Amino acid sequence: MRAPLFGLIALLLGTTAVCAEMTDAERDAFRAEVRAYLMDNPEVLVEAMTVLQDRQENQSAARDQQILTDNAAQIFADPNSWVGGNLDGDITVVEFTDYRCGYCRKAHDEVAELVSSDGNIRFILKEFPILGEQSLLSSQFAISVRQLYGDDAYKTAHDALITLRGDATSETLARLAADLGHDASAIAQQMKKPEVMAIIEANHALATTMEINGTPTFVINGTLLRGYVPLDGMRQIVKEQRAG
Repeated sequence: MRAPLFGLIALLLGTTAVCAEMTDAERDAFRAEVRAYLMDNPEVLVEAMTVLQDRQENQSAARDQQILTDNAAQIFADPNSWVGGNLDGDITVVEFTDYRCGYCRKAHDEVAELVSSDGNIRFILKEFPILGEQSLLSSQFAISVRQLYGDDAYKTAHDALITLRGDATSETLARLAADLGHDASAIAQQMKKPEVMAIIEANHALATTMEINGTPTFVINGTLLRGYVPLDGMRQIVKEQRAG
């Protein structure tokens, strides 16, 4: 808040075009008068900052709405993203996730509870590895499992990866593949294919367009949430989206 407040004070103290047209004596007198008024009525600054904050929030919300409208097909109808929950649900929740992200791990069970307890939510996962090589390997693994073995296998792999203890290395992922009943060698070969990386790159490009630089990020119908939101908060947003 400090920088906008300083800017507001500077404006009130005479950096406007009007002050520029005053003589030095007039400008000094005006500044002294404004300063005295603000010292006697500091609540004016609070009111002005509230108006400024509301205006900025409204502008940000309008920008997010336009972003969601302009990119709706990639966000809500991308065939390369896993879709679960109620496929005919009246609310769609989209999550940009990184398997090595602590807040993504925290959100995992809460999102699952939201989807299962509501019963009318369509849920989409976007692979968005941003936390280094282990994140990238994990996403390549998950995407390869989906391409080779289908959606159910992908969700099982996703759940295993988000709760994986220890490092995500080629060796641990090979063991995970075996534990899931899959051919580890086939998955390793699939992970190297350009169509796997193309999905990740497309998600990164979409995230850049949407001004997303962290995980988890959620889209709940017409609301864009950059960051972790507790279960009760997500339920409230779902309620608001349904109310229109």
